[in-house]
Amino acid sequence: MKLHFSPSVHLEGSVALPASKSISNRVLIINALCEKKSIIENLAVCDDTTVLSNALKLESSTIDIGAAGTAMRFLTAFCAIQPGTWILTGSERMKNRPIKILVDALTHIGAKITYLEKEGFPPLQIVGTHLKGGKLALDGSVSSQYVSALMMIAPKLAEGLTIELTNNISSEPYIRMTQQIMAAFGVKSEFCNQTIDIRPQPYKAIPFQVESDWSAASYWYELLAIHGAGKLQLPGLKKESAQGDSKLMELFQLFGIKTTFTDEMAEIEISPNKPERLEYDFSNEPDIVQTLAVTCCMTQTQFHFTGLSSLKIKETNRVAALINELAKCGFELIEPAENELAWNGSMKQPADPISIATYDDHRMAMAFAPMALKMPITIEHPEVVSKSYPDFWKELLRFNNIQNLA
Repeated sequence: MKLHFSPSVHLEGSVALPASKSISNRVLIINALCEKKSIIENLAVCDDTTVLSNALKLESSTIDIGAAGTAMRFLTAFCAIQPGTWILTGSERMKNRPIKILVDALTHIGAKITYLEKEGFPPLQIVGTHLKGGKLALDGSVSSQYVSALMMIAPKLAEGLTIELTNNISSEPYIRMTQQIMAAFGVKSEFCNQTIDIRPQPYKAIPFQVESDWSAASYWYELLAIHGAGKLQLPGLKKESAQGDSKLMELFQLFGIKTTFTDEMAEIEISPNKPERLEYDFSNEPDIVQTLAVTCCMTQTQFHFTGLSSLKIKETNRVAALINELAKCGFELIEPAENELAWNGSMKQPADPISIATYDDHRMAMAFAPMALKMPITIEHPEVVSKSYPDFWKELLRFNNIQNLA
């Protein structure tokens, strides 16, 4: 897909956002663990959530989750307590995304899991059984999804579960989100001093409405920041949100974007501004690193980002992908230390033409798209956005004077 934005593009109007994939996936697992099922409104319509929803029907003993990392982690724990023998597999990239930490934790409390190909990686064979539970230690610095997967099955275990998190916790807001959604379904838990304690107790089915996705909203903030003018309405966003990526309100305020709320939506408007330099620890908001990296480069804002440990085990190595693709646009990024990314203003001649590889990563496609405000670009494999935001291109291309030159 070739994108070019006319200099006279007018960014004003309402933008349809997808429902939160993170909330949807947690609600699907919890709902499956309830004796009675809930009515879930505004469930995310995207590849990841569809894959998980279909898998939870347990209609086949072999479950192929494709590229859905959340589904792989959540289903590994879920299937461990479901009677039967299950095989979890996925795409080639999924077969190279580590899962050993979660498997080790589950086997420690009695789960029967076997690696079918490479040690420490999917595909997995899981023999579901009644797990006793108890206590375990888990490295909290790698992926909050491991923690959430264990938390959600904990109330169904004979002794519940106490999880001692070691090292710095990655993406803690996602753990808090899991705790909050579990509480909505009647399960009490304690999370204090890196220890999570969940006793045996029943989930209680309730009607649940999923809010809009803050991660998806980040691309519209980015579009305004790069363009320097406009006003957009983003329906379904909540100011008091369990989503950690709502932090982007504060980060984009540095670029002059003001966010106001009504009961139905957020409205964003920009008075152009930019920080001299942005230094930020993204340990709690890894999914908006790509958005902020591109925004900084396109507004000539030097930056130093830390807390990027989880980015290397996402759909692709996102640190390497950002360095590679922003280099095509003339920006010379560096990795000053492990799990860091920086740009000190160093530039070179951009490629001609500029063609952005997306690495089967939805966030690469969406984070780079707003660059077309300043330069013609091609987004390779634009269909990858279906993983989380299937209508992204439709929403982007309906603004006046935005052209899809494909």
